[in-house]
Amino acid sequence: MEYSVNALTKLSGVTARTLRYYDEIGLLEPARIAQSGYRMYGPCQVDKLQQILFYRELGFPLKDIKSLMDDPDFDELRAFEDHLHALEAKRNRLDTLIANVNKSISSLRGDSRMTDKEKFQGFGEKLVAENEALYGAEARERYGDGEVDAANKHISGMTRQQFEASEELRLQLESMLKQAFEQGDPASELAQQACRLHKQWLCVFYPKYTKAYHKGLVEMYVMDDRFRANYDKLGEGCTEFLRDAVDIFCAD
Repeated sequence: MEYSVNALTKLSGVTARTLRYYDEIGLLEPARIAQSGYRMYGPCQVDKLQQILFYRELGFPLKDIKSLMDDPDFDELRAFEDHLHALEAKRNRLDTLIANVNKSISSLRGDSRMTDKEKFQGFGEKLVAENEALYGAEARERYGDGEVDAANKHISGMTRQQFEASEELRLQLESMLKQAFEQGDPASELAQQACRLHKQWLCVFYPKYTKAYHKGLVEMYVMDDRFRANYDKLGEGCTEFLRDAVDIFCAD
């Protein structure tokens, strides 16, 4: 079945202006242009629009969606499975936050008391949902669903104090890593101290730390622009520097 722009807007809820923009940037081109000049969309385009809307719901920028869907290895089934994991995580986070708000209302009304721990439940789920949306596919492919689900469960149960401690560690790590990078020697004592801080930071979120995990993770930093940006902001090439320093740190 084919749809005109007007028909597809009614079906999907996407505006005609948005469809035109998707066409302009090469994200969703029509199947053909009818003799009347109308753009016509077929089943493949409808399926692609559905994928785009899922990614948009999960917060992906359009340029990232285009890169993902233009990849010759793009797997539609795997994409839907990833969408499902991310949406389930988002639903769980929202359920927890809703319960948190209800408890807060009950506490303010004097119907019950809310513990300090309960006041911050749900914020770990927010981090899990964001990580699933941005990095879930790569992490599950590299480490498996079981490992990722276990890590997510751990993060969801973290306290406010643990999150604050992890942020302090991150800031210390970035400061030390920048200094070591400017010196230029990944084997230096300063660089190796930065690796120890990186290990401590990782252990906050992933208690089952191994050297293989550490080395694999920093290699992924180098290969993925989203991770690379986190460390190259300290200086161009800092991500490779960290990878080289961690290789030395984890050497047997």
